[in-house]
Amino acid sequence: MNDDNRFEKIKSFMLSYIPFKLYLIQNLPMGFLAGMRVRDLSEKGATVTIPYKFLTKNPFRSMYFACLAMAAEMSSGAIGMSMVYKADPKVSMLVRNLEGEFTKKAIGLISFRCDDGAAIRQTIEDSIATGEGKTIVAKSIGTDETGDVVAEFKITWSFKVKSS
Repeated sequence: MNDDNRFEKIKSFMLSYIPFKLYLIQNLPMGFLAGMRVRDLSEKGATVTIPYKFLTKNPFRSMYFACLAMAAEMSSGAIGMSMVYKADPKVSMLVRNLEGEFTKKAIGLISFRCDDGAAIRQTIEDSIATGEGKTIVAKSIGTDETGDVVAEFKITWSFKVKSS
């Protein structure tokens, strides 16, 4: 299977409502309960949404920071996952660090966008070429329904070729 077919297969899966919800139930149940969805995925970037609702709120009448972090992580992680899906050699990915800055109360449907696809691909290719683990800091920006920035996250991802 070539890279384009692998990417299109995982993209189709992540953007499909029921199969991806089933994946979340099995592998990321908090994402399922929170209502997280992948709305857009390309080799350039990804958008993930999370709604403000009973299960995502905090006592200050805004979205709980951990829910925001989960959606920010998924926006960059979906790109990486789509690029390492059925890769040969197999590549593992892991969050090494997370930094967040909150600029406005998060209420309503919050969209996180990461546009670091090219840099993530290069990091994966460098890891495969050298056989060493490589890291990248991906940026994910969260906006509310009016387009105002509510949070910005920097997620440090590590990619490493799995040993046989």
